[in-house]
Amino acid sequence: MFELINKVASNNSMRVSTSMLNEVINEAIAVVQPPTDKGRRLKILYATQASTKPPTFVIFVNSKKLFHFSYERYLINQIRNNFGLEGTPIRVITREKED
Repeated sequence: MFELINKVASNNSMRVSTSMLNEVINEAIAVVQPPTDKGRRLKILYATQASTKPPTFVIFVNSKKLFHFSYERYLINQIRNNFGLEGTPIRVITREKED
């Protein structure tokens, strides 16, 4: 039991490099295309990890309105599976790229 607790605690404080995170997100985008609405497609520009405990990721997009919660959940699951973040919550903050 304590082994699992220690693993989850280390997952909660894990730091992911921006390049590896963007690589995982780009692979996820290649498998499942982002949603469209009225001819406009969501573009995920890049992502970075803002903090730990819990792991918080900031994803920069062209339009927050196009970022559907189901696609956010899909990306969270891809991050969780690729970096082994089982047992810890993952927060995602979406920001629009400013011109």
